[in-house]
Amino acid sequence: MKILVTGGLGFIGSHTVVELQNEGFDVVIIDDCSNADEKVLEGITKITGKQPQFEKLDLREKSKVADFFQRHKDIDGVIHFAASKAVGESVEKPLLYYENNIGTLVYILKELCEKNKASFIFSSSCTVYGQADEMPITEDAPVKPAESPYGNTKQMGEEIIYDTCKVVSSLQAISLRYFNPMGAHPSAEIGELPVGVPQNLVPFITQTGIGLREELSVFGDDYPTQDGTCIRDYIYVVDLAKAHVVALRRLLDGQNDKNYEVFNVGTGKGSSVLEAIQSFERVSGEKLKYKIVGRRKGDVVEAYADTTKANTTLGWKAEYTLDQAMKSAWDWEQKIRK
Repeated sequence: MKILVTGGLGFIGSHTVVELQNEGFDVVIIDDCSNADEKVLEGITKITGKQPQFEKLDLREKSKVADFFQRHKDIDGVIHFAASKAVGESVEKPLLYYENNIGTLVYILKELCEKNKASFIFSSSCTVYGQADEMPITEDAPVKPAESPYGNTKQMGEEIIYDTCKVVSSLQAISLRYFNPMGAHPSAEIGELPVGVPQNLVPFITQTGIGLREELSVFGDDYPTQDGTCIRDYIYVVDLAKAHVVALRRLLDGQNDKNYEVFNVGTGKGSSVLEAIQSFERVSGEKLKYKIVGRRKGDVVEAYADTTKANTTLGWKAEYTLDQAMKSAWDWEQKIRK
């Protein structure tokens, strides 16, 4: 079966391509390389022994999307990662985010609706929950008003897919709401390589540990948590990638209960910022230089998943601990800085 992975050279996308190829799927990657490097293809090929097809294409160009699907009529499913993803940038450039995250989704769905059968996995986010009323967060938790244009695009994306599935029975879709992906492939051939200053905690930790950043800022130590810092659910990127393959197989094999489903993808365990720092210090043997600064606007106090639905319905479970995932991130950081 042939699967299209949009944004397949990115952090989560590249790891998912590896897992798809390991499971015997033929993969075609679309990426515009605005936040990724073509060299990632080499890493994927080294790990799997097979180079996926790749097309450098901007999905905002509707005619090029249509042309792609004309040339690849044998696509059986799509995993859609391609999107802009920085919360702060989305506040400053909302129209870029609405064009890139919503327009491209619509163009792909329009093409899939023309097929007799299509399977679609959407890269969603726990940001749709905002500050949830209860922990852990279940899929039934209310979707709160978005804190940023980025968060709004994930909410709107889910609504667009839901509305489309209601009227197009040939489209089968799953939205995976990730918590906080981290780490790198055990081979250290691919990993997280942010452009510019990292937006996520773990690459900022490892870049500080390697000496690329002077120190890490911890935003607030006065939250109502055990050590005063924010709590998140850190999931290993390979575990997350495997969840996409399991979800895709569910659709391809016709095991889904409805033609649109939603699953949380996390570990089910919350870890504070200070616990993440302590994890790094344990696995690296390095002391991390950090300072406590004021709270950052828009940060929720805590967010971690209830993974019961993914565990029981999908038959998927996160396997790696925070320390194991952090060790993979540190191994990757050391390799790329050599």
